[in-house]
Amino acid sequence: MQVVGVRCAAVKAIVIGCGRVGSSVALQLAGSGWDVTVLDENEDALGRLGETWTGGFQVGHGMDLHLLRDSGIEEADAVVVATNGDNTNLVIAQAAQKHFQVPTVVARVLDPARSQFYAARGLRIVCPTSSAIESLVSAVRAGETEGAVVS
Repeated sequence: MQVVGVRCAAVKAIVIGCGRVGSSVALQLAGSGWDVTVLDENEDALGRLGETWTGGFQVGHGMDLHLLRDSGIEEADAVVVATNGDNTNLVIAQAAQKHFQVPTVVARVLDPARSQFYAARGLRIVCPTSSAIESLVSAVRAGETEGAVVS
């Protein structure tokens, strides 16, 4: 059976923080066809997305509930929080998950202890510090001390 005339809406993501991580996530999601809006306090961060960026961009703090609403968080399928502050990321992630009931919320948290604490309470956390520690220890134990790139 062939369905004709049905158009699926793009999956919507909000990325909060447009540094190296946030901008890369936004670009990859947009490249996969997602409808992406990025929030950052610094308007110059828009430059990280490139001249061909067609997604949304809002200037302001990710803890501003009005800004989150203006950015479409109430219709978002996913929120990625990757600012340079663990506390900020955790507060925004909790608001997205509990207040706005976004189905998929992921926050970057650099502190391994804090990441474990919040992950145990239901937040999806990515901790690059823990990943780096695991990779470094594995590389040293395997004798990979020269010329290898571990990712």
